Amino acid sequence: MLVIKYRRKVINQDIFDFLMDIFSDIGDKYDVEIVESNWDVDHIHVLFDAAPGTNLVKFINAYKSASSRSIKRDYP
Repeated sequence: MLVIKYRRKVINQDIFDFLMDIFSDIGDKYDVEIVESNWDVDHIHVLFDAAPGTNLVKFINAYKSASSRSIKRDYP
């Protein structure tokens, strides 16, 4: 589960789709594949499959920082 800072209610279907596109792009670089995902207004759930050698800390940090910058830029 990935939670929005301060649990702000900002996620809608457009933003969720945008986040999943970012997740897919970053996942390709880290050999991570989305298995299942869903959302609520203040968090998302993502079930993913990763290779055994994947550095999950770097992957999650890359995802959270890239998605935060993109959302702030495209959805002010």
